[in-house]
Amino acid sequence: MENHTTIQEFIFAGFTESSNLQVPLFAFFFVVYVIILTGNLGMIFLIRINSQLHTPMYFFLSNLSFVDFCYSTVVTPKMLMDFVIKRNAISLIGCAVQMWFFGLFLATECFLLAAMAYDRYMAISNPLLYTVIMSRRVCVQLVVIPYLIGVLNATTHTTLTFQLSFCSHYIINHFFCDIPAVISLSCSDTQLNNMVLFVLSCTFGIVNTSVIIISYIYILSAILRIRSSAGRHKAFSTCSTHLTVVTIFYGTLFFTYVRPSSSSSIQEDKMVSMLYTVMIPMLNPLIYSLRNKEVKDAVRRLFRGKSLL
Repeated sequence: MENHTTIQEFIFAGFTESSNLQVPLFAFFFVVYVIILTGNLGMIFLIRINSQLHTPMYFFLSNLSFVDFCYSTVVTPKMLMDFVIKRNAISLIGCAVQMWFFGLFLATECFLLAAMAYDRYMAISNPLLYTVIMSRRVCVQLVVIPYLIGVLNATTHTTLTFQLSFCSHYIINHFFCDIPAVISLSCSDTQLNNMVLFVLSCTFGIVNTSVIIISYIYILSAILRIRSSAGRHKAFSTCSTHLTVVTIFYGTLFFTYVRPSSSSSIQEDKMVSMLYTVMIPMLNPLIYSLRNKEVKDAVRRLFRGKSLL
């Protein structure tokens, strides 16, 4: 079918039209983005140089930090530019590229969190065989698979979206090229796009939440069998950190991609999108560093100039 696209660029409506808020918002999100860069790249660096953190758990955590850094970087720098320039435009190709990379890293994080839940299950349920079961090869496979699913997800949505016709409506009522926001501008039939978006979102959500819930049922059962209170506390502490990240991340995604679009306002959509594109990548390294004794010890040793080998 012929692509009847006539427009060459989109305009972002952004967070607000008030000029008085542009500078404060720029300052706020600039600080947040610096924290994202420092926190996630710092976590990767710390795990890389500390031999005590060369375990499957921290291998997954370093990949989570990389994905958080990437999908925030897909959105945040452009958003910061739009706060200081008058015309918040993005080309059609630029919008497609942003959508593809964002879809890639967002789906990758969903399945990576499920892989991390499975890793925690193995660590607590089979501590003696943990390093044997979670070998380097298995860990790499559990990281590669989410990326492959991410590529499939991103390619499917981006291809379907930019086969649509965009005739006259070119203002995206959002701050980035989110799939629902772009689809809503099309002057052609978007029923297939909406159905694919809903089906894939539900499928990914069901598969990942099932893996996480089943893993944590077995984890809870294994923890309750631990006799020492110190051992139970350590196991709960490790798992509660991951569970906190999962709850925040999946809660915001469910609100955006699964619930009916008419159930909330566009402004609420923007606020929720801001949570998982900007705030969660900032919070994840903070949550893992503040609630993880090994990471805190490694940070103290690094600042004291002690060897991390």
